[in-house]
Amino acid sequence: MSLPFHRFAADLTYGDLPDDLLSILRRSFLDTMGVAAVASTTDMARIAVRGARAMLGVGEAGAARVLMDGTALSPAGAAMAGGFTVDAVDAHDTTSPCKGHVGSAVFPALIAMAEVMPKPLTGQDFAAHLAVAYEVSSRAGLAQHATCADYHTSGAWTAIGVAVASARMLGCNAEVLRHAAGIGEYHGPRSQMMRCIDYPTMVRDGVGWGAPSGVVAAYLAQEGFTGAPALTCEQAPEFWEDLGDAWRTVEDTSYKDYPCCRWAHPSIDSVAHLMGTHGLTHEQIAAVEIKTFHNATRLAGHSPATPDEFAYGIAFPVATMIVRGQIGVPELAAETLSDPAIKRISAAVTLIDDPHFTKISEGKRWAQVTLRTTDGRSFEDQPRTPKGDNDLPLSDADISTKFHLFADPVLGKERATEIEHLSTRFDSLNAADFARLLDLCLTAP
Repeated sequence: MSLPFHRFAADLTYGDLPDDLLSILRRSFLDTMGVAAVASTTDMARIAVRGARAMLGVGEAGAARVLMDGTALSPAGAAMAGGFTVDAVDAHDTTSPCKGHVGSAVFPALIAMAEVMPKPLTGQDFAAHLAVAYEVSSRAGLAQHATCADYHTSGAWTAIGVAVASARMLGCNAEVLRHAAGIGEYHGPRSQMMRCIDYPTMVRDGVGWGAPSGVVAAYLAQEGFTGAPALTCEQAPEFWEDLGDAWRTVEDTSYKDYPCCRWAHPSIDSVAHLMGTHGLTHEQIAAVEIKTFHNATRLAGHSPATPDEFAYGIAFPVATMIVRGQIGVPELAAETLSDPAIKRISAAVTLIDDPHFTKISEGKRWAQVTLRTTDGRSFEDQPRTPKGDNDLPLSDADISTKFHLFADPVLGKERATEIEHLSTRFDSLNAADFARLLDLCLTAP
């Protein structure tokens, strides 16, 4: 029988963490920092820092720097700006059963908390806090979607994991952690994900509010503010009964190859395969047909006017892969949106709402692509789910390649390589070396 979630969170030690869980946390550390690096160059990140600086400056809790920016704010301010920063490029780790993301909220929040700890943390300390945040977030997300009929953004349920882990970092006991979870759940943003998919803007996946909501909940609970119970943690027992015996973080965490909505990824994988296998060039492509599940067709995105519309589209990212052969830092630049070759291909993409793919896409994302050429040929790929899911996992080498694709142009190869060296073994670092890693991740490019 599992422990109650708050007792589990209070008592967990580094020695309790299995090797496969630590492997996930190391991969997510590296992956998230690569995304944060490229995302720090976006308008969304810059606006978030300015907004957080105006509202959430340094107070009695101490100064915490914003990821890849260095601006000193309160822990909640750094969590907000950092959450919006990572969320600005949709390439961070995912949990398919929750249709969302843990690392984009958890890393900015917990790194901000690490900055204000009275005693410097070791890598082992941080790994245990991170494990709590990931596991509570993942299970709360499952419970929330099962008990409340809406597709919630990640910020809605990561607020709970952040609250519990942040309260733990403040040294709170199990009962205070329980109240922190209730406060974080109650005040977390119950934002609707499909609204952002239908109308893409900078609100994105809600973590820019979920992360600071969790941090504030922890500080309130520490002061005696009450909020228990968190219904997702205490009134949905089927999602918590194996807590401590099994790890949803290990079972559910996966990684993205491209900086756009995962629903577009099987189609991007497919066109990359077809173009390479048949030696095609973009000049030869006359039309693209994509059969996929219903919600994916709502991405559309034939003529994005902003990076947000690019991120929540299929047609334009697919056309970008056909023309450029990659979706990296250059492809995230605003100039890409006016590339005539990409615009031509994007306009030639037809999305087909396929009932069968809709039926089988619960927890998966299916698509099938057909390319038609200017000389009348047709190339049909097999139905696909995306690379990076747990049945087609990215390797450590794939994660490293992606990290450098994003980070090197922004941070320089030397700094990026040092981040990789330290983050992929962060849980073995002493306090001085872990502080060095944080400094590398918090300093502006």
